[in-house]
Amino acid sequence: MKIGFIGLGIMGKPMSKNLVKAGYDLVVYDFNQAALDELAELGAKAAYNTKEVAEECSVIITMLPNSPHVRAVALGENGIIEAAKSGSILIDMSSIDPTESKAIGASLLEKGIRMMDAPVSGGEPKAIDGTLSVMVGGNREDFDAYYGMLMTMAGSVTYVGELGAGNIAKLANQIVVALNISAVAEALIFAQKAGANPERVYEAIRGGLAGSTVMDAKAPLMLARKFDPGFRIELHIKDLNNAINAAQSVSSPVPMTIQAMGILQNLKEDGFEKDDHGAIVKYYEKLANTILRK
Repeated sequence: MKIGFIGLGIMGKPMSKNLVKAGYDLVVYDFNQAALDELAELGAKAAYNTKEVAEECSVIITMLPNSPHVRAVALGENGIIEAAKSGSILIDMSSIDPTESKAIGASLLEKGIRMMDAPVSGGEPKAIDGTLSVMVGGNREDFDAYYGMLMTMAGSVTYVGELGAGNIAKLANQIVVALNISAVAEALIFAQKAGANPERVYEAIRGGLAGSTVMDAKAPLMLARKFDPGFRIELHIKDLNNAINAAQSVSSPVPMTIQAMGILQNLKEDGFEKDDHGAIVKYYEKLANTILRK
């Protein structure tokens, strides 16, 4: 199976590497020449543009920043819609607005090109080790056909429903993650200000009902003050903006999400938008006039 992969950023590059390691014939494209060269050294073919990828591959994966980028690659000049053969499929693994997934998919289908939305959760570390969680929307038959391929990049691949359902699940995921990180940061700052060792508090509560994957991933990094981006604050802002817009379109209340968005926007204003979203603790440090310590 020859696979096209468009978007070799912080997530796309390790994901594409895992496909190459699994033995897939890969054609890749990105604006970043260094990323193209790195994949070419592993055996992938570096394409000159999106059109070349679509001409050569009947299966095309995109991993792009947001809805406008996916729309441009899929439907724009020299895009997938102009070059892909009827019967091809676009598997968009970006995190975008679900209404855009549906609209882009409908336009592609007019040309006989099917689409699945398959956003991921887990950040760069899980992209590197191939244990991402993938949430898929689209035809069940397509899900079944490409499940094995998706599993080369993932620890779990779950069918959620029709096209757009994958991104609905991803936005729900991002709501939970943002609120969970905020709760962890708030709790650890509280523990320190109240006179307890925050690291020991974390160890005490992580095995109980408060424990979570998010806590175990982010609390140690907060305590070690490691904020290198696994998932940047600016990207979480993008996801929560999509979540809030989608929620408003269906009249679903999201007051806590709006509050989390305010925290992230505050951090962006303070210049931390490139930090990992675990840097939410910096917001609480600023309010509490303290620095979290082990």
